Amino acid sequence: MAFDDHGDAIGMIELSIRAYAEGCATDRVAFVEGWYVEPGVRGTGVGAALIGAAESWARSQGCTELGSDAEVDNLSSAAAHLAVGFVETGVVRCFKKSL
Repeated sequence: MAFDDHGDAIGMIELSIRAYAEGCATDRVAFVEGWYVEPGVRGTGVGAALIGAAESWARSQGCTELGSDAEVDNLSSAAAHLAVGFVETGVVRCFKKSL
C-alpha cells in the first residue's frame, strides 16, 4: 500500500508467484495481480515506487522476472507499465464457453 502524508491510501499493488506468465522464460515468476494508483496522484512516482517495492519482494523470493498484464483497451495501464520498464511481449484474447 502507498499512503499520503495524511495517512490516506493512494495506491496499492498485489503480487503472487506463478509457475507461468506470458512472455516469461522462468517457471517461478513474480506477477502483478493488481496495481492501482489514485487518479489525482498518477504521474508523481507513486506507481513507480510500488513497482520498485514489488521488484524487491520478487528478488527476495528468488524470482528473476516480474510479469503483469492489462486489458487490451486499457491504454493508460499499458503506458504506466512501459514507463516503469516493462516491455510488451504480446496481446492475448481470452475466450470462454458456458456448458
